[in-house]
Amino acid sequence: MAKPGRLGVGIIGAGKVGAVLGAALRGAEHAVIGVSAVSEASRERAETLLPGVPVLDVQDIVERAELVLLAVPDDALGPLVEGLAKLRAWQPGQLVAHTSGRFGVGILHPVRAAGAVPLALHPAMTFTGMSLDLTRLLDCTFGVTADTAMLPIAQALVVEMGAEPVAIAEADRTLYHAALAHGSNHLVTLVAQASQLLREVGVEAPERMLGPLLRATLENALASGESALTGPVARGDAGTVAAHAEALREHDAGSGGDILEAYLAMARATARRAGSRGLLKPDQLEGVNRALEDPEHGGPES
Repeated sequence: MAKPGRLGVGIIGAGKVGAVLGAALRGAEHAVIGVSAVSEASRERAETLLPGVPVLDVQDIVERAELVLLAVPDDALGPLVEGLAKLRAWQPGQLVAHTSGRFGVGILHPVRAAGAVPLALHPAMTFTGMSLDLTRLLDCTFGVTADTAMLPIAQALVVEMGAEPVAIAEADRTLYHAALAHGSNHLVTLVAQASQLLREVGVEAPERMLGPLLRATLENALASGESALTGPVARGDAGTVAAHAEALREHDAGSGGDILEAYLAMARATARRAGSRGLLKPDQLEGVNRALEDPEHGGPES
């Protein structure tokens, strides 16, 4: 017997996010009535995570679903919503939720105009598109945006998926998403660059060397913020910073690499934050900044 308040859910986009969230909603005893899946990979993902759920056309899903989950790329969201509005597909009272981090509910204005209820439910997590993501949801938060009266509905859906909802104001969505992308995506780049350098100096398994260090650093940073800073920039050790910059300058000059640029940008930002919080004295901050200058031109490197 179904729980009261169970919804017929339609998933538009069986990518890594859509298939996993569809499975999570199904686990909460909502009925997934259909999923759209264009590529072979998305069809296989749907078969694995949503067995028995029919693959339907987008318009059929919108017609049949009480909750439509739009799990499509950011740039595709607006045209999709507007196209369905032109087809008069949206229905009064229907719940329409998207999973984009960048957008709030403003992009769903055609949905609102049709009398449907717009919701923004963005999981602050990276997805593999496999069943292990369902376990990760239990330790995940969602950035949730909705009209005040509808916010409890959005929050309830997130809780039912096992995650924690955090309300984000409409005007703050882009900055919210930039924060997540800066922390998550750029972390991958930093780890890849560090791993590259270690491999080039003969470390066969850089992940084994970096793993304990980076895990401890992340835990300390999450717990203590800037006070967890260690290393030559935070100590004001300008000589070491200058040696790093010179070594990376020589390295990238021969390979056309991008590591020096990233190191200089992050070192300057680290020094600025350490200085503003009193972790570096003014003369130490000046020394670090000088160490980061281009010795050939006597000014900051680009």
